[in-house]
Parts: sequence; C-alpha cells; structure tokens
Amino acid sequence: MNTKVTIAGVEFKNPVMTGSGTFGSGMEYSEFVDLNRLGAVVTKGVANVPWPGNPTPRIAETYGGMLNAIGLQNPGIDVFMERDIPFLKKYDTKIIVNVCGKTVEDYLEVVEKLSDADVDMLEINVSCPNVKEGAIAFGQKADCLYDITSQIKKKAKQPVIMKLSPNVTDITEMAKAAEAAGSDAISLINTLTGMKIDIHRRSFALANKTGGLSGPAVKPVAVRMVYQCAQAVKIPIIGMGGIANAEDALEFIMAGATAVSVGAMNFVNPYTTVEVVEGIEKFMEEKKVEDIHELIGCVK
Repeated sequence: MNTKVTIAGVEFKNPVMTGSGTFGSGMEYSEFVDLNRLGAVVTKGVANVPWPGNPTPRIAETYGGMLNAIGLQNPGIDVFMERDIPFLKKYDTKIIVNVCGKTVEDYLEVVEKLSDADVDMLEINVSCPNVKEGAIAFGQKADCLYDITSQIKKKAKQPVIMKLSPNVTDITEMAKAAEAAGSDAISLINTLTGMKIDIHRRSFALANKTGGLSGPAVKPVAVRMVYQCAQAVKIPIIGMGGIANAEDALEFIMAGATAVSVGAMNFVNPYTTVEVVEGIEKFMEEKKVEDIHELIGCVK
C-alpha cells in the first residue's frame, strides 16, 4: 500500500502535515506525537524580526471552531534557525517553513536567510496585512499576489507553496495568479475572518475585534475552495480547514488535494495528526486501495 506523495520534487511518506501556527515547530507536540509518523511539520509563521503579536485577549471559542488574533507572534528568523531547525532535523519528517511579513522586503529577507538552511519547502503566508497597501492582505488582490510570488520565486532556493486566503470573491483567480507567477504549489484555506461579541460585557471577545475562524465550522467552505482550485490550476494543492479525522482528510484528497494539513484540532486532541495518518491507511486497506493517487481528485 503506497501512501507516498510528491510535491515539487519533494517526497512525503504520507500526505498528512501540520497546520502552520497550530503546532509550533513540533517541540511541545513531540511529547504526544511521534513526528516520524508525519509527512511534514509545517512551522509557525516566522518573520525577519521578532513579532510581539496582538494584545490579549486573542483567542475565543466559537460554535464548531475558534477565533484567533494572535498576530503571528514569533521569535524571528535568527532564533528559529538556531533553535527550531536543528530540533526538527532529529526526526524523519519533511520540514516546511511558513514565512510571514509586512512588506515584500520582509518576506525576501526571510527567504534569503533560509536559502542555505536544510529545510524542504517554504510556505508563504499571504494573509499577512500588507503595510504598503493599507493593511489589505497580500493574498486579497491577484496582482499583489502575482507580484510577491514572482519576487519570492526569484530568491527562493527551496520550492514555494503560496498559502491562499479564503477572504476573497473568487479563490480560483488567486490560485491562477500564484501559478502564473511560478508558485510550485498552493495551500488553502487560511482562516476566514470572523467576529464574536461578549454580550455580558458589551464588548468584542477579541482585543483585535476580528480574528481568523478555524476548526470544523470552516470545512465545507475549505473543501469547496480546494475543489475549485483543483479544476483551475495544474500545480499541487495542500488542503486544510477543519480536518478532525481521516474522513475529513479524505474529503480534501478526493476534492483534489495531494496533501492535507491538520490545524485547530491539534489544540483539541494533540494526537489528531497521527490518528489521521492511521485512519487513511485503514480506509485504504478496507477499500482495497493500493495507491493514494487513486483517491487524489477522484471526485470530478
């Protein structure tokens, strides 16, 4: 039974990864999860300098999910390279570094610093607010996305995954822009913008007013967007958004995703990723599926 998948020349032992921002760099989770069982660890977003993140409160539970406005708090690329990469190298799993920034130059600085690092791929978080565009995310305008993708591709030594924002009118327009600019793959969806109000305090539940909605509530939207993008582009897709078990992961795979990422559910059950790996293997065994590629995009 073959569960191996290849994205931009990088071979993964299985299609299951971690969702950026939900798994740190695996250190905390390594007590629960055998990282060797995962196709890849996708790190929390890393910027050119340390980011303090947003004021608190910055997490709120919602029906079927959670809102977060962490604001991409991270220690910066220098600490990350010194501490996190050596930790992950101890495991037999692929390393995908998620990159964030406030200007194109910020992203390029991180990408250049990673050019000699022993990591497998870069995932570019284009849901970051673009300071020069009045805080509209890089991933919300096709021409803006095309520009940042092509500039990163010129500098990157590793294959590039553009992580798409769902907060757009037409997700396929964004997928096509990323593909046209040379992206090696796309991942989607990032969080949906949401809001929660505390009626007893008559105030916003998050200090930031809005936050990113993730968890099972977003899954039907995410599956639809992955399917649309699979019909629109030829590059591989990594699907994510509310995956809680193997059945959810298989929906994304059948919709056209070559791999999947488990995000918010890591907070609910730290064993979720490995349970998804085992569940996919069990499903393939029961259904006598010899190769995972029989399932990728099988729903037309």
